Order: sequence, then C-alpha cells, then structure tokens
Amino acid sequence: MTVGLEEIRQAAERIAGKAVRTPLLEAPLLDQRLGCRVLVKAESLQLTGSFKFRGAYNRIAQLTRQELDRGVVAYSTGNHAQGVAAAARTAGTSAVIVVPNDIPAIKKRNTQSWGAELAYYQREVEDRVAIAAAIADERHAVIVPPFDDDRIIAGQGTIGLELVEQAGALGVTLDAVVIPCGGGGLSAGIATAVKALSPETRIYLVEPSNYDDTLRSMAAGDRIANDLGPGHGTTICDALTTEMPGELTFPINQRLADGVLAIDDDLVAEGLYAAFADLKLVLEPSGAIALAALVTGALGQEFDVSGKSIAIIGSGGNVDPLTYRDALQNGAARMSAR
Repeated sequence: MTVGLEEIRQAAERIAGKAVRTPLLEAPLLDQRLGCRVLVKAESLQLTGSFKFRGAYNRIAQLTRQELDRGVVAYSTGNHAQGVAAAARTAGTSAVIVVPNDIPAIKKRNTQSWGAELAYYQREVEDRVAIAAAIADERHAVIVPPFDDDRIIAGQGTIGLELVEQAGALGVTLDAVVIPCGGGGLSAGIATAVKALSPETRIYLVEPSNYDDTLRSMAAGDRIANDLGPGHGTTICDALTTEMPGELTFPINQRLADGVLAIDDDLVAEGLYAAFADLKLVLEPSGAIALAALVTGALGQEFDVSGKSIAIIGSGGNVDPLTYRDALQNGAARMSAR
C-alpha cells in the first residue's frame, strides 16, 4: 500500500464518528502581534489528548476478526500508547503497550484507564521494539507501530483533510503548515493531504534541537540516527524523542516538506505559553513546538510570514502538571523579555 489522497479519504470515512473533528482556533491579538493570520489545529482536543488516536484506530479497524481476537501490541513514549489503548477498546480488542519506565504520570494513568496492559523498558538500555516483538510473538498479536505504517500515516493525514476544508470554509488559502516532527508519521500524512489539495502551500517540520535527526537526514539525503548514548542531550518534548526518521515516513517528508527547523526547549516554552495566553489552549511541549517556531521568529528565518496565513498543528496536550507549570513560567519570562 502507498499513502495517497484516496487512502486518506478512506481513513477519514473509517474514523468518522470515532475520532473528534478538532477545531481550528484563531486569536486576533496573536495575529496582530505576529503580523500574520495564525490558525491552530487543536489536536490536543482529540480523543486521548493527541492526534495519535486517528492513526491507531485506522490501523486497528482494518484487522480481521481473528487478529482482533488475538489483540495488539504497541511501543510508545505515551501518546501513541493512549491512542492504541483507546482504539483497541473502541474496536473490541485487547492491547499491551511497551512504555518507558519514566513515562509521564498523566500518560501512564490515561493509558491504563483505557484498559491497556503496560510493559516497561529502560530508555538507553533496552530495545522497546524487540520487547514488543517478543510479546507479539508470544501472544500471536499484531504490532501497531507509532509511525512507520501506511495505515497509521493515512490516519494522521485526516488532519490535513480537515485543515484544508476548515481553512477553506473561512475563505483562507494556507500559505504554510507547520508540524511537530518525531518519527515523521504526522507530517507525512498531513503533507500528503495538504499538497494534494493545495500544492502551493508550504510545509515546515519542527523538532527538538537535541533530536534533530530529520534535519540532519534531510541535509544528508538519507536517514541518520540520533546519538542516544550517555551524554546525549535531553528535551522536554518527550513525544518527539525517536531514534531516527521512519523508513516509510522519511521519503514522503523528503519529497513534500519545504524545510525543517530544530529549536531548543526555551523556545518551546514560549510556544506553550502563547497557546495558554492567546488561545486558552493547554499543549504539551511536543504539541507546542510548531507554534513556538512561529512565535519566536524561528520560522521567519526560513519563510517570510508577514501577511501570510499560517496553520499550526497543536499535536497534543498530555502534559505533566509540574512540567507545564515550569514551562509556563519560563515561557512567560522569555516572552516578557522580548
């Protein structure tokens, strides 16, 4: 299977009535401050608090009855875990999720509340993919990967369909769409839909500076992994800490993306604060990174935003309260100092 507009439209039909058609939010004072029109696709208001339910349900809904009887296995830093857990319950199957032992408490609690069984691994020490494969082999279950699967990509692409439709209803032709990037499934799906419906719209991906594998891979023309050994930098964007771009997602992003930005956590905090102050929207750091690229001027170094219509993907809102408090304080202080 290849991912195209038709597969994304089929995914939209499949998830209709299951997933939330999330709103496209505006804040006139934010527009005034930045000199452009900003439209934020609030996937933090999606079922399970992030976009991940879309792809997970599109994948699980296509399992056979025999596969559903055996259950599914996934591995995740938290948001995919919740998406798979909720999709499994909705589809009437069981789920085992391999998660890091330092998973944020809110993501752990919510995943368990959806009825999933958790299996833990240690970051930088154990291979979560191998652990998931062993569990799937033992239980004859189906693995639902976080991003490197055509049906997952198509499910995430439904955001792009909605985005173009919602912008059109406002009489807006989008000049650019800015998307958080980890493994690349979200951006690959959205870019496929947006470029098919609005070819002149530019696509920008944003990742943490300590996990800049997509930026470096684009420059090299091939997938390059992050060095995750001792001494590797950390980030508050826990949902974007993948080892390297996906085998399926990278060629799509390589073909369709117009640029990649890597920004540090202090800038991410400004995006999180802008979502709170201007849009009254709770985003987790990973979900705020695209907005951060705009409000801090990082995007403006790549693309003249003046007078443009810019869509931002607010990809998730599952944030630990203490992390949120600290990031808000940091973001507010930095915004005041600008």
